Amino acid sequence: MQRPVADRGAADRAAQLGRDAVLSATPVRLLTMLYDRLLLDLSRAEQAQLAENWPAASEQLQHAQAILTELSGSLKLDVWDGADGLLALYTYVTNALVMANIHRDVARTRESIVLLEPLRQTWHDAAAILPAAPATLGAGALGIA
Repeated sequence: MQRPVADRGAADRAAQLGRDAVLSATPVRLLTMLYDRLLLDLSRAEQAQLAENWPAASEQLQHAQAILTELSGSLKLDVWDGADGLLALYTYVTNALVMANIHRDVARTRESIVLLEPLRQTWHDAAAILPAAPATLGAGALGIA
């Protein structure tokens, strides 16, 4: 069933506002936005798994994996000593989400939330004390060290 024209217009405007927010965000804001969406995806996946709505769970888990791929690709391994450890965590969680999807395993989704939520909060805390800087995006780069 197609949405009425007024609903599509509102959805289009909301999507444009979202795109504008991303395009005008600082690198640190982009990072916090990615973490927020990652945890939202995982929460939605967990709820869908509990409701045994496997298609919805799969969609959310796959989107979370895409975010983790972007976060992994943005790490500058040669600049920051902690990058290797963070990359290992991203790899572990990505693999856990694949298994959560394949085996319909809500425990792995929950474990991923438990592992990533403190990082999300830490990035938000760090963002609150950093001065704002304009975004300079390259192909897939968030500009984070």
